[in-house]
Formats: sequence, C-alpha cells, structure tokens
Amino acid sequence: MPAGGRSSVGRIPVVDVQPVLEGGRWPAKAVVGEAVEVTATVFREGHDAVAASAVLLTPDGSVHTSVRMDVVNRGLDTFRADLVPDATGRWSFRVEGWSDPYGTWAHDAAIKVEAGIDVELMLAEGAALLDRAAGRDGLPADVAAALAAGAAGLRDTERSPGERLAAGLADTVVAALDAQPLREMVTASPDHPLEVQRPLALAGSWYEMFPRSEGASYDAATRTWRSGTLRTAAARLPAIAQMGFDVVYLTPVHPIGTTYRKGRNNSLTPAPGDPGSPYAIGSHEGGHDAIHPDLGTFDDFDAFVARARELGMEVALDLALQCSPDHPWVTEHPEWFTTRLDGTIAYAENPPKKYQDIYPLNFDNDPAGIYAEVRRVLQVWIDHGVTAFRVDNPHTKPLEFWEWLIADVNAAHPDVIFLAEAFTRPAMMHTLAKVGFHQSYTYFTWRTTAEEIGEYLEEVSGSPAAYMRPSFWPTTHDILTPYMQQGGPPAFAIRAILAATGSPTWGIYSGYELVENVPRPGVEEQIDNEKYEYKPRNWFAARQTGIGDLLTRLNAIRREHPALQRLRGLTVHPVTDDATLCFSRRVTAAQSPTGRADTVIVVLNTDPHHTREGVVDLDLTALGAPQDGTVTVRDLLSGDSYTWDAHPFVRLDPWTRCAHVLAVEPS
Repeated sequence: MPAGGRSSVGRIPVVDVQPVLEGGRWPAKAVVGEAVEVTATVFREGHDAVAASAVLLTPDGSVHTSVRMDVVNRGLDTFRADLVPDATGRWSFRVEGWSDPYGTWAHDAAIKVEAGIDVELMLAEGAALLDRAAGRDGLPADVAAALAAGAAGLRDTERSPGERLAAGLADTVVAALDAQPLREMVTASPDHPLEVQRPLALAGSWYEMFPRSEGASYDAATRTWRSGTLRTAAARLPAIAQMGFDVVYLTPVHPIGTTYRKGRNNSLTPAPGDPGSPYAIGSHEGGHDAIHPDLGTFDDFDAFVARARELGMEVALDLALQCSPDHPWVTEHPEWFTTRLDGTIAYAENPPKKYQDIYPLNFDNDPAGIYAEVRRVLQVWIDHGVTAFRVDNPHTKPLEFWEWLIADVNAAHPDVIFLAEAFTRPAMMHTLAKVGFHQSYTYFTWRTTAEEIGEYLEEVSGSPAAYMRPSFWPTTHDILTPYMQQGGPPAFAIRAILAATGSPTWGIYSGYELVENVPRPGVEEQIDNEKYEYKPRNWFAARQTGIGDLLTRLNAIRREHPALQRLRGLTVHPVTDDATLCFSRRVTAAQSPTGRADTVIVVLNTDPHHTREGVVDLDLTALGAPQDGTVTVRDLLSGDSYTWDAHPFVRLDPWTRCAHVLAVEPS
C-alpha cells in the first residue's frame, strides 16, 4: 500500500475495460442471451505470468458468471471474454486481474528442466504449487484429483525429469486450472453497468403501414375518397404476419389539422377531401391522445392490437412530437411553442423547406409541463397495447428529455422499445443511443457501393455495437434514393437481402412488395407520397414481383440462424470484383442461444444492372475452419450446395440470382 493511501492502480493493473460508455456515465447494452464481448488490458511488473477473469453480476449484485479471459494479444496485454446475461435488468460486470503462479512455474520449469538448471528444485516447487491448488476448499472432486495426480507425478523419482515435468504440465492439469485457477494478488476494476433488455430490442423485422390507406376507396361519381379504418387495416395483418414480420408499425393515427393542410405531393393547395399529413397532428377532435374519427375508436384500435398479437406480432406507433395549428395544446398551452416578434407561432422550417402545417414544441419554455404531458400521452398508448414507438425526428428535441422519458417509461414498462428516426450527424445519433434509444435508423439507406456497405457493416458491428443498434430500411415513406429509383426490381431484391442480413433489426415500408420506385421530381421520395393522400394497393399484383416471397424467405432465414440475430461477429471478405460484396456472420456454440455454432455467408452483387463475377478471398478461420481447408455451404435462397475453399469463384446476375445467402454446414 502506498504511504499516501489507497492505490488507484492496484497490485495488478486493469485498464481500458470495454464496453464502458463515457466512464460508466451510461450503461452498455445487451439483450437476454446475447454474448457481450468484454476486453481489458491487464499486466504487471516483471516477467511473472498474469491472467484475468471477466465477472458478470446480476441486478442484485451477486456473481452470475466468472470466466477466465483469453489472451488476444500478449504483446499488448489484451484479454477478452464473452459474458451472457439470461434475464432483463440493470446488470454489471468487472474485470479481475491476477497473478498466475502456475503459469509462471510452467513457463520457467519448461525452460530450466530442458536446460538442466535447478531441475529438482523446479519439480519440487511445481509439486508444492499443485498441492496448494488441490487443497483449496470447495473444489470439484475431478479437479482436485487431476491436480493431486500432477503433484504425485512431479514427485515420482522413478521417472525421468522430462516425464515428471510432463505430469505437471499434463492436459488434465491445465484443464483443471483453467476451470478452477489458482489466483493471487486479485485486483478488480470498478463495476460497470450493463442494461439487459428483451431480444426484440436487438433483433426483429418491422413492417410500416398507413392504416388509412388499407381499405380506402374512391368514388369516381362523386370524386371523393373514403378512408380506410383500423378494422380494414386489420384485414391486412395476416398477410404481413405470413411474411414473417415481428412488428407492425403504424404512422400517426391522430386527428389531423386543417389549417395550412398540405395537398397531394406536399402542395400548398389541397383539393377538397385531401386527408392531410398524419404528421400535422391535432384538431378540434383531439391531439396525441386521440384517434382520427375516420380510423375508428379505441375499441377499434384495441381490436387491431389484439389481432396482431394473435398473429404473433407487436404494434409500434409513431411518436411525432409536433402539432398542427389546430392542436388543443396550441390554445391550452401557447407557452409550449415559440412566439415570434410579430406575435405568430413559429412553424417548422428547414430552410428553404417550410412546414406551415406543423408547429414544433419549445422544450425550454415549460419543460416540466411538456415532460409530464408527453409521459401521460405515452401511457395512454401503452395501456392500449403499444409496445414500441418509432420516434419521429428525435434529434430536434433535447437529449435530456429523451434520457428522462425513456428511463421513466422503462422503469414501469421495461419491454417498451424506442426506435430513433434520426438521419442526422453522427454525434447526435450515437448520443441518442447512449441516453436510451433501443434502436436507430442509419445511413445504410445511402450506402450503395460494395465498398461503402462493407465499411459501414464493419463500423456498426464494431465498438458502437455496445450501445447503438442499427435498424436497416431500404426505403421509408420519406426516402426513395436514386439507387432505388433507377435499379428496378433487382435493386429492391438486393437492398432487402442486405438489410435483412446486414443488421439484426430491419424494416420495410408498405408497398415495397410492389417495387414502388417512381420519384417525385427533384426529391428523394415517391411521387404521390402516401403522407398526403390515400394509397390503396393491389396486393394481388404484388405477387407478380416476387419481392413478397423474398421477404418471407429472408425472415424465415433470420429466425432459423442465430448468427443473423446478432450484431457482433461480422467479417468482410475481399472480392476481386468491386461491385460484389461478401461478408459473414458467426456465433460460436457458447455464444449461440441454441447451443450450436452458426455461420452465414452473404455474397451479393450490388450492381442492379449488370451481371458481375469475381473471386472471393475467404478468411476460413473466421468461419470456424482451417484456412487451408474447405467448407460445405448450402444456399438458403436456392437450396444449392457447394464445397468452397478459400478462393471460390462467384457469378451473380441481378435478375435471376443477385446473391448467395449461405449456411456453413457442420464439418
């Protein structure tokens, strides 16, 4: 102990522990059954052996698991281990560094005995060490027996020195001390928080729909529309469930204002009967806690939720914290908005864009009032069965608000999930995740080349995986990229495969099955945007594209393969063709919820217009095979099987076979 008091380092320094966010300011994240990679730098003075353990603590502070860590890089003193929590709650973990007397003896004895230096002394010291290890209380009988046998072998003078040393270094002795190590000078890092959530917070498939479009009808004689309802929208649920989706996400279902109502394609001159944007929330019929009368009542909403649950799906609702000029809050709480010098309330702007039909909230004027009201509104929907919220533009609201709101909701309802629709700067996206958002939209939508996609997959599956869970969407009701506009059906197939295999959580916007790809001139969104009009669809025609069948197969593959339900464990493999991407996902048996290793390889042509071919440079060790060996793979899309070495040739036609999604068969 230093003369000045307690050491900040400890006898065995343990530093650079990960995953730790901002020194423990926020918890790292995991879901039940997920293998969390823990790493640390552990070292000591001199040449004696050092080792480390990763310790997982339950929410009540008791030890759940203590795992001896593997050496990743001896020169850099880096250690790693996987910890697997098995229940939700606020867990914690720490790393313990310790002196390894057996490791020190084994290293020195192997050198000295071979060189004939201090032979009897080294053998005697080894026997005494194993006696001490075997004499500990509470050892399993087989461990104690293996250690005692090793000590006896070291003392057996009927054998040669080499044979005696071999007894002390026997595999049974090593295995026994791996299971029950002899630890000295144990030094622990601080305990670091780990928030463990339900599996849907990490892995799931979402389907977005505008309920007013399902069952909407047009009367040509009167030139008027009749809105679909929650009851007619429920009729679409079996088809969505049949495609294998876990969550059906509804755009806002609230009353819509009439002041400055937008017309078709975001025009400022709506025609009679235009329904307006559901994001212009609020009218004399109610606000965020009400249902648009055209859609029905809360009884209808409850019936929709019940039907979704019958079919194995959950319901997510859009949370758009903004108001039309007709929202009750505008008259009841004008202080919740920004009043300009001319006395008018400021509407939403992103110059040169103007959103005259929307008033943003000003969280600085009456934060306590706004916080309480939003929390009340959320409770209304939670009480009616909503278990997830897709949050519209969270980056335009204070981070401290989200940190408080999500924590308060999850304290009472830990299963409720928040998805951030935050296509914004990296610092904001990452901090939204750190303060509590379970998932986030990403830049995936705009990553289209093989190089861009590969780099982005490596980025999101790296260190950010400790807190930020990406949700991959090829299109949304707001976004139709040039790639999707110009690539035809192959682009929709390519991006669906990438989204479904590139991230544990993915989603599509209704109409994807129909390859809706006609843009509104000058913008990255569809013509006749559903935000501003009814859009009933011919679902029979969707069968002709084959995209719906592909979505169904992809969701089935995801359910069958644990490797696709995890964010970590990704490897990008080089390909000689610059438009062909290859990546793999792997979980070991210890990391897998099924108890079996699982590896999936995706080889995909990112060019929707041309056939591409090339040679893949497979890292077979990342697939769990020797680099000079072969693997048998089965194509989960076509059913074909192949035997691949480290350099397979691939040829992919975007129209007939744009990708291989391959399961590595057990050897």
